[in-house]
Amino acid sequence: MTDIDTRSLLYRPGLLTPDDARRLTAEALGACDDGELYLQFIASESFGFDDGRLKTADYSRDAGFGLRGVSGEMTGFAHANEISAAAIARAGETLKLLDPAKGQPAPPPRQNNRHLYTDASPLDAVPFEAKVKLLETIDAAARARDPRVAQVSASLAASWSVVEIVRADGFVAHDVRPLVRLNVSIVAEQEGRRETGSFGIGGRRLYEDLFDPATWNRAIDTALAQALVNLESVAAPAGEFTVLLGPGWPGVLLHEAVGHGLEGDFNRKGTSAFSGRIGERVGSPGVTVVDDGSIAGRRGSLSIDDEGTPTQENVLIEDGILKGYIQDRLNARLMGVAPTGNGRRESYAHAPMPRMTNTFMRGGNDDPAELLGRVKNGIFAKSFGGGQVDITSGKFVFTCTEAYKIENGKLGAPIKGATLIGDGPTVLTRVTGIGNDMALDEGVGVCGKGGQSVPAGVGQPTLLVEGLTVGGTA
Repeated sequence: MTDIDTRSLLYRPGLLTPDDARRLTAEALGACDDGELYLQFIASESFGFDDGRLKTADYSRDAGFGLRGVSGEMTGFAHANEISAAAIARAGETLKLLDPAKGQPAPPPRQNNRHLYTDASPLDAVPFEAKVKLLETIDAAARARDPRVAQVSASLAASWSVVEIVRADGFVAHDVRPLVRLNVSIVAEQEGRRETGSFGIGGRRLYEDLFDPATWNRAIDTALAQALVNLESVAAPAGEFTVLLGPGWPGVLLHEAVGHGLEGDFNRKGTSAFSGRIGERVGSPGVTVVDDGSIAGRRGSLSIDDEGTPTQENVLIEDGILKGYIQDRLNARLMGVAPTGNGRRESYAHAPMPRMTNTFMRGGNDDPAELLGRVKNGIFAKSFGGGQVDITSGKFVFTCTEAYKIENGKLGAPIKGATLIGDGPTVLTRVTGIGNDMALDEGVGVCGKGGQSVPAGVGQPTLLVEGLTVGGTA
């Protein structure tokens, strides 16, 4: 698939031509404020290796379209897994239910996008046998690391998506999107006690980096180290503590507790804790939160979003002051602002909505070791598992997968069962230290919203936060 005309996967003689697509879109959306025809082909594969053998090996291909029309606040949407002129014409009948637009049609997206990743398909780059061999090698190497390794799970996954966006005004945008991911999970056992550690890495690139021994050995070492640390963990204390958050992946707390509350739809409807607060202080001095879908090769990056708008750096909070929201075209138009390149959808079967790409807090000037030294009695949260957030209040609950006590400025015993409880707006105002070690995550994030899942990135520097509630078992 790397040397073919990618548009041939969307257009077939006798079924649909580019001219057909433009004509049908113009006919279906002529009376709408906005909308698009979204064509997609996607191929994906995944391999799962567990208990010393290959457990799953899946490959799939899918293609289809989504046709969306927008009039005022109303949206009409129809989709099918058949790319043909006849199917698109039938879908267009649905949009006749919309009230005709009363104003001028929305202008097309700007066309200043940058190419952020390769067009080549990762699925074709490496033979099937080599992919299975890699997982076998990881399994054997992990078991040889330490006699306490009781179980190893390794998985490899990739997708390759071709999309084309056609508008009634003649605008056409095309994108080819690769995505790869490697995960390693290790269960260690000692004196009848079992604990788990895990590590994942990926991004919008080909498989080469994941097959580099330096990469997969680092995955093994990191997962094993976490499992062995957890074997020594004690019950987490409960109460209000100063919390030191590690750099990189712990930015998922920022993503959930703050990022969703900065999405345009929640703020237009007034249901976010940040609604109507542009220009107000919402965080401590030094707190700058950015969403940037234009970072080359990152998991959450896109050359264009799923409405055709180029992605960009969006400063949402600057030095603690709320500057703006994440916008798709619909909410941006209704709020009288420009789209920010954040209109995203899971696939052709879903309508776009404002979604995060790579969301992170910029680094500060503090030495992480000095931040640790400030804490007399607290918690160091190095890694997180799952979390939940209520958008209206910003309240969140996060589970720590690796955490430690802090006693008199030094790391103490690892702890198990710690959960962080709080609300996003309050957390931002309680940041008292911002490290100079900002890091993005390794490329494994998946963001859920409205029943849709999309790849996303997170990041942050080491952060010192006063007065977070810790749920524990001690």
